[in-house]
Amino acid sequence: MRLAITLSDMAERESRWNYALVGSGLGVWDHNLSLGNFYYSDTWKAIRGMRPGDEVNGNLDVWILNVHPDDRDLVRNAIERQAAGDPEFAVFEYRERHKDGHWIWIECRGACVEWDETGKTTRIVGTDIDITDRKEAEEKLADLSRRLDLALDISRIGVFEADLDGEQVEWDERLLAIYGVEGTEKVKQGDFWERLLHPEDRERSTQRVRDHIEENSAFSQEFRILRGDRVERVIRARSAPFVDSRGRRKLIGANWDVTDEVALRNELQRAKTLAEARNAQLETAKEQIEHIALHDHLTGLPNRRYLDRMLELKSAECQVDGSMLAILHIDLDRFKQINDTLGHRAGDAMLRHAAQVLTTGVRSEDFVARIGGDEFVVLCAADTSLKKISNLAGRIIRDLRKPIKYEGHDCRFGASIGIACGSGPDVDAKQLLLNADIALYRAKGSGRNRHEFFSLDAHRQIITAKKLSDEILLGLERNEFIPYYQLQFCAHSHDIIGVETLARWHHPQRGILTPDKFLKFAEDLDVVSTIDSIILEKALEDHGGWLDEGVQIPKVSVNVSYRRLADPSLIKKLRALKIEPGQISFELLESISFDDAADEVVENLNQLRKLGIDIEVDDFGTGHASIVSLLKLSPSRLKIDRELINKLPQSAEQRKLVGSIIEIGHSLDIKVTAEGVETMEHARILAALDCDGLQGYAFARPMPPQKISAFVRAQSWRHQDGIDRPTRVSRAQPAG
Repeated sequence: MRLAITLSDMAERESRWNYALVGSGLGVWDHNLSLGNFYYSDTWKAIRGMRPGDEVNGNLDVWILNVHPDDRDLVRNAIERQAAGDPEFAVFEYRERHKDGHWIWIECRGACVEWDETGKTTRIVGTDIDITDRKEAEEKLADLSRRLDLALDISRIGVFEADLDGEQVEWDERLLAIYGVEGTEKVKQGDFWERLLHPEDRERSTQRVRDHIEENSAFSQEFRILRGDRVERVIRARSAPFVDSRGRRKLIGANWDVTDEVALRNELQRAKTLAEARNAQLETAKEQIEHIALHDHLTGLPNRRYLDRMLELKSAECQVDGSMLAILHIDLDRFKQINDTLGHRAGDAMLRHAAQVLTTGVRSEDFVARIGGDEFVVLCAADTSLKKISNLAGRIIRDLRKPIKYEGHDCRFGASIGIACGSGPDVDAKQLLLNADIALYRAKGSGRNRHEFFSLDAHRQIITAKKLSDEILLGLERNEFIPYYQLQFCAHSHDIIGVETLARWHHPQRGILTPDKFLKFAEDLDVVSTIDSIILEKALEDHGGWLDEGVQIPKVSVNVSYRRLADPSLIKKLRALKIEPGQISFELLESISFDDAADEVVENLNQLRKLGIDIEVDDFGTGHASIVSLLKLSPSRLKIDRELINKLPQSAEQRKLVGSIIEIGHSLDIKVTAEGVETMEHARILAALDCDGLQGYAFARPMPPQKISAFVRAQSWRHQDGIDRPTRVSRAQPAG
């Protein structure tokens, strides 16, 4: 019975210890080296992310691989020293890989419990505990301490802690440096600080400290010190009393040197005093500055800021008394040429002259301003009639067109003027200025050296142009520009000899648009070259598609702008397209003069020929290409403009002219194609004149790429030409 109670007590005690170990988070391990038994508790395994039933390899060389590489030597040494009974290694810390892959910190405690007869350790028992959270907390605390030290170093703040009961004060290194006593002991007697105070500040500063200690409240103050090197400095301090964990009364505080700040503050105070003494002078200077801010430094005229003020004032007057306000927006014509050729000094002289013409040419109650560059504005108020405004604008233009001398040069420029008028309670001066700008745009677009009044129709045109320009840019993003094709035919056999590529805009609302609907706006946007590039790439793709279908078109002609010919990267872009020699021909408008073409254009033309790209001159007979220009350009083909072809059946003179052009072309070894061939009568006359190629509605209208193959195979144009022979351009099937 007694034995049963003892066993029961032992079981209960073991249960308590097990609960205690589990609750403490300690993992127990037992290494019986003599028997080769290695025991690891469930908690030991749980620390490492293992399950209770998982096996643990007790071989040191295997287990050590789970230890962080930086800690392995430490662990091996610690295990050896534990086995040797070295008390310094009874506890050690290291990192071990958790089953999930991350590292955990382990604190290992071990002790030898059994030895053999030689004194060699045969059994070591110990515990492991996960101290990862503690390590992270220590690291955070260390990081916080480093940040605090760095902040104090950067801000040059010294810290002290005073024991109010023991009358000792501990200073940090920064505080010792501030007071010029670095290198001395950190612990000072309570009166050490008082002895360093400036005699004039000592009583006040020490009394303030005593008062706040008695009130147990935080405080700040400023005082002077005489450093250890007897240099006078100004110190700012903040302090607060507290009671530490042992119940001792303490005072903690921070000091920093504000000598430079105080000197600056005193200097600012002196400057303020001086500024107040000179208030009258500053008022005068303010008026001068305001005048400068509101006037143009070059001409002395009011500037844009002053104009804005006057617009508000004048519109308010009109709203009250119903009077009329007229705005003349003036832009100098040909000013840039003078600036570029004679220099900015000449341009400045012209601007001053224009300012003088405007100020002397208007009434005294009118307002003249220069709003930037070569632009001026005149405000005319009161009862001025539209006729008088028109006369004033005409007189300004005449006076500005008169030549003036500058350093021996006759300088001539003119002016374009936009005019907008308004009256009554609804007048909006800023809108009038915008309307005048719109009218100015119309005046410059109508030939310059003229004036235009704002109209709603002009406004609508500008809005329409702006909308269309935006849609063009959007159309480029959406790939809406597409090619149409008009086939070209041999004048004698009526076989297909090529196809001209025509740009079209597939507008989402307005359908297919021809260039006359968008080209002018594209030129203003400087995107014609972009459209040319898009059309060329699509033409190459379509041409390849026709070849795949068995329809062979000898060549494809595409239009190219002069601006694109001047592009230094043109040849590089064309090489990237891998164009086959003879596949593409570039059509240039005759309106482009090549007599004085830029070097880049001439070089690009030479490179085009090396790439196997032919040059054709389009719309010949309506431009200004000279024989010299043709010789220089050396095109492979001329295309006679439709205006010269239209009247061939009715005009013998027209036939002679066209025949002469054909003869000139042939004499220069240049083939000739006629555009605008509307009837078979045109075709017969041109064949008789020995023209090489025909293009026009008599044979084929412009069509989308997907219709080309069917049209070529059908050969419908042969039903009306009186010539019955198969085409030579299709290998897919016989003609007929």
